Amino acid sequence: MLKKLFLFSFLSLGLLFSNNSTNAFAIGDAKMQTATVDKMAPEFTLKDSKGVSHNLSDFKGKYVVLEWINYDCPFVKKHYESNNMQSLQKEYTSKGVVWLSICSSSPGKQGNFDKETITKRSNEYKAKQTAYLIDEDGHVGQQYGAKTTPHCYVVSPEGVLIYAGAIDDNPSADQADVKTAKNYIKECLNASMNGKKVEVKSTKSYGCSVKYKG
Repeated sequence: MLKKLFLFSFLSLGLLFSNNSTNAFAIGDAKMQTATVDKMAPEFTLKDSKGVSHNLSDFKGKYVVLEWINYDCPFVKKHYESNNMQSLQKEYTSKGVVWLSICSSSPGKQGNFDKETITKRSNEYKAKQTAYLIDEDGHVGQQYGAKTTPHCYVVSPEGVLIYAGAIDDNPSADQADVKTAKNYIKECLNASMNGKKVEVKSTKSYGCSVKYKG
């Protein structure tokens, strides 16, 4: 009887620790995958289309724009075929801003290309981003909560996330709408770089869903 009681207690204790470990992992994982406006932007390391590794912390002291990208998405095409995205990239990188395009499309899904195709497509668009980063396992995309392409984020020189959401306020795939839209990236950067308050810090992104694995 004592042996059975000891065995039951041992198993119960083991189950308790097992459940606590699982819960602790889940909570920790959720925290790891959270990017919050006005908080420090989560650190990450990704390789670009040329095989060069980049850490977010490498760019401390500079503004950083993160742009989730999928060249086959109609909403991404809207901004690239109208030259809107490249114009923004050129304007702000010339002012010292780091612009990182991030692709979280998993292998076999829309938007996932080999390095040669990425280079070809970027050259055709005359893209001006600092680097095109590859996030095939989707870890960084999920860490930031990227839901659509495009989904944009702005990180301050201090490493704080100061904007997250849509590129502008017109959620259409029509190129003509670019001219009349309020561009949130431009407004955020212009205000912050001039020492002013960022009026709109968070919006709902629009576009194609990010093509995560699974």
